[in-house]
Amino acid sequence: MKLLLFLCPLLLAVASVSSRAADATAKFRATLVEAILSEDVDKQVELVNQLVDAEDELIARGLTAWRASELYVHSPASGAKAPFLLDVQPGVVGDSKGIRLFDGTPVLDPTGKPLTFNASSLTPVDNSSKLRKAIKTALDLFAIGNRDPHLRRDAVTKLGQARIAEYVPFFERRMKIETDKEVIRSLGEAVALTRATDADPKVRLGAISQLGELRSINSIDFLRELDTECKLNPAKYGEDTGRLVHSVVLQLENYIRWGTLVGTAFRGVSLSAVLLVAALGLAITFGLMGVINMAHGEVMAVGAYTAYAVQCLFGNGLLFSIFGYQVSLKGAGFSGGFFDVYFLVALVASFVTAALVGLGLERGIIRFLYKRPLESLLATWGVSLVLQQLFRHTFGAANVQVDAPGFLQGSLVVSDIAFAYNRIFIIGFAVFIVFGAWLLLTKTSLGLQIRAVMQNRAMASCLGVRTDRVNMMTFALGSGLAGVAGACMSQIANVGPSLGQSYIVDCFMIVVLGGVGNLVGTVSASAGVGVTNQVLEPWLGAVLGKITVLVAIILFLQWRPSGLFVTRSRSLDG
Repeated sequence: MKLLLFLCPLLLAVASVSSRAADATAKFRATLVEAILSEDVDKQVELVNQLVDAEDELIARGLTAWRASELYVHSPASGAKAPFLLDVQPGVVGDSKGIRLFDGTPVLDPTGKPLTFNASSLTPVDNSSKLRKAIKTALDLFAIGNRDPHLRRDAVTKLGQARIAEYVPFFERRMKIETDKEVIRSLGEAVALTRATDADPKVRLGAISQLGELRSINSIDFLRELDTECKLNPAKYGEDTGRLVHSVVLQLENYIRWGTLVGTAFRGVSLSAVLLVAALGLAITFGLMGVINMAHGEVMAVGAYTAYAVQCLFGNGLLFSIFGYQVSLKGAGFSGGFFDVYFLVALVASFVTAALVGLGLERGIIRFLYKRPLESLLATWGVSLVLQQLFRHTFGAANVQVDAPGFLQGSLVVSDIAFAYNRIFIIGFAVFIVFGAWLLLTKTSLGLQIRAVMQNRAMASCLGVRTDRVNMMTFALGSGLAGVAGACMSQIANVGPSLGQSYIVDCFMIVVLGGVGNLVGTVSASAGVGVTNQVLEPWLGAVLGKITVLVAIILFLQWRPSGLFVTRSRSLDG
């Protein structure tokens, strides 16, 4: 009973809103019919201008047809005249049904059957150049009444770039009823941009000042052109306009420069976060066992492909190949929020899958090559080549598409700087992983054993620590972290057989630069490498930027061979 009492007002409110929307649509359609049947051009233009706020596809189709001389009027022997347009799907013999603009129903004969018409035998409704211009304006402005605020904002921005003075009254009228702050800002920007070349100096100067106050990035190209024109022809706009335009251009360029720098740094931090998770496992295994694992990048690719497989299983299904045989797995067919959960599952699955691959690699190959760094390097390099070919034969040589879940799509825009939600998530997730690794190394018995083996393997073995077991668990842990990094990388990079090769060098640079086996050093080095790469790439290019970073690291290691932070050791040779 209480639920019924709660739902009744809600249902009444929904019905009231629907009723008001239907009444508004009927009113706009009646206005369009009145304009079509009127013989006064000025009245027609006035009525057409009232249709700007209509949110009805039929009205848009009617205006388009009227402007193109494809609108007609049905005059039955008995009854009122009915404007109509032809259906977009013609009949078998070229005839089409007529669609009435008032209610969207077919034009009927006296017996109630739909009438068909041939365009060549119909006389279109008259229009004039003045009316066609008004219709074009209405159609252009039709989108500013869209229910989606993002579409309204984009439409206003596009129309503002046109700088058509006839649009200004409609922008100002829309500002009075608009509720979204971003759309209101775009409307003000569009008005100022249109008035920036007004004949009245006061209006012109005020509009240019407003563009500077709004930090209107969309107007920078226009203002640069106006600045050049003022310099070449100072008498046209006056010295005051020239000085103000130049000042606003410098202000906006500085604003854009800082925004670009912050955006680049943010992308660098997100890249650093992924490299940190990948390099963290490499730092632990390298510091513990002294094994240079050249297949670490391919273990990242295992995590990325696992994320792809989980996505397909949550969606329409997974198709892959095993020894030349095509295998198809049926998907769950989830959509919406149920499908978005796939990424959280993929993070866990990527860790488990990559950890199992690392465990197999350690038990099958690496444990036989301890204290033989050259052989282990060559062996893991061979494993990396095998895994790359396995990826190609299983999933194909082309990149696969890993879609972002709904909660990671879009961006948080602050001062015209877009902070992508997927990158924000990756940064937060990396912080979580680092905190978890710190707890594991400092608060658990496994972490105590790992640190003991890292400091003095022989002494730890004498005290009863099973070093082989620690090696196995540590290698599985490091590989699992690489798999999670691959899953995160799938959100910001292409997933293909060569994914690991693109980041393995960066991971090794981070490990060596930070100090082998040092958690704080790995965090610091990953932040430096990731941000520096992103900052240098726009200036030097991707290849030269990486080379510059590599040279800088080599020079730094000449000064500090042990890296940023030296790992303390209790061994006699440390």
